[in-house]
Amino acid sequence: GTTRDATDTPIDFSTGAVVLIDTAGIRRRGRIERGVEEYSVIRSFDAIDRADVVLLVVDASEPATAQDTHIVGYARDQCRGLIMVINKSDLLEDVDMTKINRNMASRFKFVPYARHLYVSALTGDGLDSIIPAAFEVQAERSRRIPTPELNSLLRHALARHTPPSVAGRTLKILYATQVGICPPEIVFFVNDPALVHFSFKRFLENRLREVYGFAGTPLKFTFKGRGEK
Repeated sequence: GTTRDATDTPIDFSTGAVVLIDTAGIRRRGRIERGVEEYSVIRSFDAIDRADVVLLVVDASEPATAQDTHIVGYARDQCRGLIMVINKSDLLEDVDMTKINRNMASRFKFVPYARHLYVSALTGDGLDSIIPAAFEVQAERSRRIPTPELNSLLRHALARHTPPSVAGRTLKILYATQVGICPPEIVFFVNDPALVHFSFKRFLENRLREVYGFAGTPLKFTFKGRGEK
């Protein structure tokens, strides 16, 4: 039968215990019927709320859709770890793989940190990599950077990239500290949060990922003024 309620299945792996939440397949918006299917969609999003790492299974034989984007966006907004599991890789040739990679990069450019796994449910190829990848993403979500190490990285990064200026005022980062995990959350104390441009946030995130990875997990940045708690 078709899974409509999210089903929790505790399993012990060699790497640790995990609860698999098997959700209803979420159809494309144009194909969703009222009643049972709408209920299935709601239950699936509830499952994302309860998850640490979200595995979105997409069909390699079809282009990513707006519904897929909506699901991924919700997982991002909830700050969940994210792995894109591309099924039916057995149907792909080299030229198809290039096309799929291009489509995925374009459609999901707002989550460049997501892990991508190519698998085949038919042949079993790649299936044994899914659970280890989920544990790896959870480890990245739990990563902590010591404050002295974080600020040393910032000093070197700022030496390479001058902070932005607005109306003659230049952004100054006084110091930073990591205040949370799952996802990693970093607070930057600055002279004026209004001077922080999105491109500078992207620069800081890229630099942190270059050094520490954080594959599969979003990062949360907060910028506070001098003296703010």
